[in-house]
Amino acid sequence: MSSLLEVEFKFRDIDLPTVEKRLTQLDAVPEGIREEVDLYFAHPTRDFSQTDEALRIRRIGDRNWITYKGPKIDTISKTRDEIELPLTDGREAWESWKTLLERLGFRPVRQVAKRRKRFRLTWEGWSVEISLDEVADLGAFVELEIVCEHEKMAAARDALSRLAAELGLHTGERRSYLELLLQTQQQKV
Repeated sequence: MSSLLEVEFKFRDIDLPTVEKRLTQLDAVPEGIREEVDLYFAHPTRDFSQTDEALRIRRIGDRNWITYKGPKIDTISKTRDEIELPLTDGREAWESWKTLLERLGFRPVRQVAKRRKRFRLTWEGWSVEISLDEVADLGAFVELEIVCEHEKMAAARDALSRLAAELGLHTGERRSYLELLLQTQQQKV
């Protein structure tokens, strides 16, 4: 089984209503609004900030997932390998996974909370997930994402670049929400 890539562009300091209006004009399909809480962990022997990896548990309502994100593989987008697995539902299961990871030596680093309004758009033959995010302590962001095979990465990235231009999104942000929050936290110290 081959792994898939998450080809992603992120844009910050966005006027979300303007982007949403443009998405409506492009016939993007709304997929709802949800609150997401991610808890990121530090590896016991490897510095994820140096290896550009991430491990998190995510809670959306009562549902839980564990996700590993590999290093970014290009200098333009936030493209990376991602493995995401469902966990047992419920707050108790989320807490149990947190405890398990801590007992294995992983250390909680930071929680990231966001309100995400999702859309799906067919663009140049690609199924694109578009997220309008309001991230606690950071502000407004737009993420454009295509999941594809490794050999289609360049074509997916090019399609997302053209969609970003169509939506008036010009200045990309390659740092994760976790990186941005940690940087903000360091600046306050």
